[in-house]
Amino acid sequence: MQAWHVHENGEPSEVMRLAEGERPTPGDGQVLLRVRAANVNFPDALLCRGQYQVRPELPFTPGVEICGETEDGRRVIANPALPHGGFAEYAVADAAALLPAPEALDDAEAAALHIGYQTGWFGLHRRAELQPGETLLVHAAAGGVGSAAVQLGKAAGATVIGVVGGAEKAAVARELGCDVVIDRRAEDVVAAVKEATGGRGADVIYDPVGGAAYAQSAKVIAFEGRIVVVGFASGTIPSPALNHALVKNYSILGLHWGLYNTKNPELVRHCHERLTELAAQGAIKPLVSERVPLSGAAAAVQRVADGVTTGRVAVVLEKGAAA
Repeated sequence: MQAWHVHENGEPSEVMRLAEGERPTPGDGQVLLRVRAANVNFPDALLCRGQYQVRPELPFTPGVEICGETEDGRRVIANPALPHGGFAEYAVADAAALLPAPEALDDAEAAALHIGYQTGWFGLHRRAELQPGETLLVHAAAGGVGSAAVQLGKAAGATVIGVVGGAEKAAVARELGCDVVIDRRAEDVVAAVKEATGGRGADVIYDPVGGAAYAQSAKVIAFEGRIVVVGFASGTIPSPALNHALVKNYSILGLHWGLYNTKNPELVRHCHERLTELAAQGAIKPLVSERVPLSGAAAAVQRVADGVTTGRVAVVLEKGAAA
């Protein structure tokens, strides 16, 4: 079979190599999956760079989110068990963690439903307890993680403000359903949010960016608001001023979605059932902006790492993978 391998850490386009190899052998409690589609995530770039919280031994195959097919023909969503990641014709995954792929979504959309939408659902509903009628601000609203939060916020009945970088991404954010779109490259984010909210600010802020975005969040969070810290795509981890949180009466909420897989896996399944319902209703639909063949995986991971993509990029494999 064909699979991408990382033999040394570095930029994805430089260290990912496509080669022929044997199918991986499942371990105890694991299953072999034929990969139908693999979604590209920012953590794939971090894995290549050796900067992710999980550091598999070299060499390894990246690809942390797939729509695959079991040997008995079931179409499933899975997080492959590294080092046998999803940018390959076959991957392995924990049997107990397999989730049925929603019928309403094709392979690429199903592959993109899991991590980003689960993170959004847990962040908005479990951590921030977003209520209908509240104002939600989403940083990087046209990206993979942000676009999921926008759709989930709209499905929850919130007014959604999307912050993006550039006119092209602003157009995508509008298509996603943002009520207000702010181009941080052309506008003062703080002033624009205050104007859009009549000076009140946002009730919930969803931040996968960190750095300057977090600093802006602290300036526009409403009374009893909640800032959900999802990640640091900017590369800068902010140091919150806790006295500011005290004076303004707001909460800073951390979200590490992966912990729920070990701490409360039943809640992950409940979330998937809810996401499947929303997909069937047409309330959410992963924005897959690019579909590339397996041979294009390294370049796709690099584009995601460089922040030049919108929505999700999916690696789509033809049916009938090689032995």
